Amino acid sequence: MLKDQDRIFTNLYGMHDRSLAGAKKRGHWNGTKEILARGRDKIVEEIKASGLRGRGGAGFPTGLKWSFMPKQSDGRPSYLVVNADESEPGTCKDREIMRHDPHTLIEGCLIASFAMGANACYIYIRGEYIREREALQAAMDEAYDAGLVGKNACKSGFDFDIYLAHGAGAYICGEETALLESLEGKKGMPRMKPPFPAGAGLYGCPTTVNNVESIAVVPTILRRGPDWFASFGRPNNTGTKLFGISGHVNNPCVVEEAMSIPLKELLDKHCGGVRGGWKNLKAVIPGGSSVPMLRAEQCDDAIMDFDWLREQRSGLGTAAVIVMDQSTDVIKAIWRLSKFYKHESCGQCTPCREGTGWMMRVMDRLVRGEAEVEEIDMLMDVTKQVEGHTICALGDAAAWPIQGLIRQFRDEIEDRIKAKRTGRTGAMAAE
Repeated sequence: MLKDQDRIFTNLYGMHDRSLAGAKKRGHWNGTKEILARGRDKIVEEIKASGLRGRGGAGFPTGLKWSFMPKQSDGRPSYLVVNADESEPGTCKDREIMRHDPHTLIEGCLIASFAMGANACYIYIRGEYIREREALQAAMDEAYDAGLVGKNACKSGFDFDIYLAHGAGAYICGEETALLESLEGKKGMPRMKPPFPAGAGLYGCPTTVNNVESIAVVPTILRRGPDWFASFGRPNNTGTKLFGISGHVNNPCVVEEAMSIPLKELLDKHCGGVRGGWKNLKAVIPGGSSVPMLRAEQCDDAIMDFDWLREQRSGLGTAAVIVMDQSTDVIKAIWRLSKFYKHESCGQCTPCREGTGWMMRVMDRLVRGEAEVEEIDMLMDVTKQVEGHTICALGDAAAWPIQGLIRQFRDEIEDRIKAKRTGRTGAMAAE
């Protein structure tokens, strides 16, 4: 279990002062000028050495991503864009950082931008986050007033400006290129890659898009050293991580823990266990609504990190753990997710535009048992035609929960179809 002295987010629950004075008391903005004095290359090397992987879902190595930015400017400015459009159902971790510990993010923006040669940073915050935007803006104003950002930031000779852009509440704008389109004032629709943002991103300039948590942990890693961060978790899955646990646990919470913590330990220590006991567990979605679910049997020895979950054909994603006990109608739960993805598809790619609606309508019938058993395989087949055939990952996100359902609970879907056909009402109610 993570010790208190190793926690990066020391005000996650808003118990302390979130102002600049409070943040400094807790060790933030301490020696920032000295960190910048190490130089671009050293900072990038240290982040690589720490093993930090992106905390927004994909888990791409952060230091490697930074190193794609041009070393020499060709006349175009470079930008850091922070993705604070936290719209994945079940995910509620970045919100706590912005609401209660905003200076971790602002200091991280300064250091990361310096490491990439970007003199400006844009934070794109989710449309529904009103109070979070206010807290973040107040913290930014304090940082400007104290000379920590702006001209000659932290007296380092580096000029740095930071801006807060408020989205309009579209899930698709959490996809990095759709976010850039939205920032430029256009419709939030994903772009084709290449060119990748590091070559041509915001306003056609070199850009890196990072998640809030990925950036907010940077100053502490550089203060305590990459070896300290790399000491948590398994190799290639290092560091601390914010987990947001919701659903059928006794105490839902957001907590900072070491990577690779066993799922059972995470739920028992921080959430008071599964409602009705561990035996009452039915399924867990381990990383936000877009990753396939795990059956209760898999959860017995589940490890919360990128690689273990990928081996189980699921994923860590945003580490938003959604717990479902035996009372859950899993078919209906996944139908609800497919309805969400249908609604949020931008409509640019035919497989996603048509496929999400088609999948939702079949799911709709499966919930009621009004389908043929053959349709289960047909639905699986359609998810494969959507997955991997779209510009962005929304197609995959819509397909994966359904694939997980069919892999893990096919028996339940078939039982419901048979029950509808034979006993009609009685068996359906028992179901």
